Amino acid sequence: MKNKNDHFQVLRKINAKPKYSQRKLAKELDFSLGKLNYCLKALQEKGLVKVQNFKNNPEKLNYIYLLTPKGIAEKTRITIDFMKKRMEEYDELKSELKIMKRKN
Repeated sequence: MKNKNDHFQVLRKINAKPKYSQRKLAKELDFSLGKLNYCLKALQEKGLVKVQNFKNNPEKLNYIYLLTPKGIAEKTRITIDFMKKRMEEYDELKSELKIMKRKN
């Protein structure tokens, strides 16, 4: 589950800041550079992220990270799953509170 959450955080950050360097992404996500690199490779292998060099950059060290259509769909699916789970938890808490009120 932790891995899925890490991947979701990376997908969200890339969607918001595709031109961020790995170092900057890692800092914003509070990940080590190694952890971010591991996540990016896994997301690439799944076809969720595409990595490209800046074509006009003389340094050729900077990359742009893009969500693929599959990546956008996965980010959306994970977001919906997260929201469903939170709504279920809310409903459970609401029921518990009603029971507690009746007991008092």
